[in-house]
Amino acid sequence: MGKGWRHYWHRLGLVGKAFLVLALAYAGLHLARAPGVLQLITGLGGFVVGVICLFRLARYALRKAIWRLRNRLMVAYVFIAVVPVVLILLLVGIVGWVVIGQMAVYLVNTELGHRETVLRRQAEILAHVPVRDPELAISRFTMTIRNAFPSAEFLVLGNQQLLYPSNADLEPPPSEWKLASGLVIRRNRQGEPHLYAWAHVISNSGNNVTVVAPITHDLLASMVPGLGNINFMPLMGHVRQSHLPRPVNFADLPLSWVYPVDIPHWDSPDDHSRLYLLVETRLSAVLGIVFGQKMDWGEVALTICVAVGAIFLIVELASLLAGVQLSRSITGAVHEMYEGTQHVKDGDFSYRVPVKGNDQLAELTSSFNTMTQHLGRLLVVAKEKERLESELAIAREVQDQLFPKDVPFTKTLELKGVCRPARMVSGDYYDFLALTDHSLAFAIGDVAGKGISAALLMATIQSTMRTQLGAWSGNGNSSAPPSPSRLVATLNRQLYANTSPEKYATFYFAMYEETTHSLAYTNAGHLSPMLVSGGNVQMLGSTGTVVGAFPFARYEEKAVPLEHGDILVAYTDGVVEPENAYGEMFGEERLQDLLVKFAKADSSEIIARAMEAVDQWTGGGELQDDMTMVVARRI
Repeated sequence: MGKGWRHYWHRLGLVGKAFLVLALAYAGLHLARAPGVLQLITGLGGFVVGVICLFRLARYALRKAIWRLRNRLMVAYVFIAVVPVVLILLLVGIVGWVVIGQMAVYLVNTELGHRETVLRRQAEILAHVPVRDPELAISRFTMTIRNAFPSAEFLVLGNQQLLYPSNADLEPPPSEWKLASGLVIRRNRQGEPHLYAWAHVISNSGNNVTVVAPITHDLLASMVPGLGNINFMPLMGHVRQSHLPRPVNFADLPLSWVYPVDIPHWDSPDDHSRLYLLVETRLSAVLGIVFGQKMDWGEVALTICVAVGAIFLIVELASLLAGVQLSRSITGAVHEMYEGTQHVKDGDFSYRVPVKGNDQLAELTSSFNTMTQHLGRLLVVAKEKERLESELAIAREVQDQLFPKDVPFTKTLELKGVCRPARMVSGDYYDFLALTDHSLAFAIGDVAGKGISAALLMATIQSTMRTQLGAWSGNGNSSAPPSPSRLVATLNRQLYANTSPEKYATFYFAMYEETTHSLAYTNAGHLSPMLVSGGNVQMLGSTGTVVGAFPFARYEEKAVPLEHGDILVAYTDGVVEPENAYGEMFGEERLQDLLVKFAKADSSEIIARAMEAVDQWTGGGELQDDMTMVVARRI
């Protein structure tokens, strides 16, 4: 090749070179009348690579297009008006090719099945009718089967024995075969595998009949006269004499279709080989056979298709010209829109595009003006949202500081608490407070509602409780510590006086004395904490109503001893009330079973196991409520 050709060859790229090679290979195989399977594979490969080449060429052309909108609209019209029609025509061609190919295979399979049925019926007749006159049986068999399978052979064993023709090498099939018919792969006299149609029948009278007929190219070609070449690949090899009909016009192209068939082996019924029924035919041949009008009808149909395609092309060209004329009215409005976008890009949301006319373009410019107005408002809202989110983040940091960082030290009680908020901030509350060297207090609560309002009430509760306990400890601990019931009653009155009526909270407050190992508590409407002792679970029920709802509510207190190894677990409803996909709550019983199972584990592991179980119960999605848990272990 010369220098110029080498230059263009290198510019083709890998995809272009592959398409050129596949196209030349397909042309060579078609001219050489190669097997249809090779032509099909090569053609499909060339088609796929060709589509890729067209896509790359189209992208290159778009990149080279100038900036003017009018030319870009012309390219858009090509994609809108021309490409879909071309794709539809291509789809029609592919679907037609598939349908015609499948129809050809159906014609062959139908005829082959009909002849197999004739073969099976003859085997049944030989098996169930006594063969008193062999010559008469042979004459009837050959007369019936001659048109379907001229070279058929049969073998009768059992009460009567008969072989036709007498020099046939037909032997009974293996004993694994029972009743069978259809196609089978069997070795011929030369020991080579060959395809046969056969039937095997065993009658109640004891006769065992086997009928076989070799499948040849001539036999297949005679099944559907005028259809074309029929072959079972790769067992039967290439067709020596082509029966492909001549084309009726230039559009009557040849087509091939393949249909997979699993055929058993004579010697081993459980083994199958995959053969491919290959039919090579033409459109006019299939249509002529189906509609019974043969070549004349096919020629008329193809001519009509070509004429309709030409009309479509003319209509598409006219549509393209009309689109070019309409582009002039579009470009002006789009230019104004472009100017508007430049102002918006610079942050000028007050600019308005001039509205001209009373068509859809005018509506578009009006919508653009409305959009810029809304964008200005949304920008203000976005800034406000950003400010609120920043404040929420600060509130979360502040709330994290409210939860206890250090646990009061005692020799006989270990405390551990965790809170997982469902939102940015939580309405759950827990706290640990040191009273004296030998006593401490801890609390847990659940504020009604979620979000910032609940978090603020939670902070109020913590502040009130710490203020009360701080006032007592500031007296030098000379007097006895206040009782839990009195502290909770004071908290209730202050919350009722300083918050709105709908604000309330459940609250559990406990005080532990190390010298007596006694736990005094007041439960103000909170979920009953669980005391796990020796494998048993005791529920520490409510001793009063919620705090913040009623000004003169009365609260009682109770005391329980804590033995070595006892575990007290307090929790909020976010632990036991989450529901699974069927609407069933996790429940206190499952939590009890879990606490008994992991009673020997570390406090942190108990909390982790409980929250992991809740996550698995709900499917691990978004938290339905704040989850808070406090574990007190007697050590």
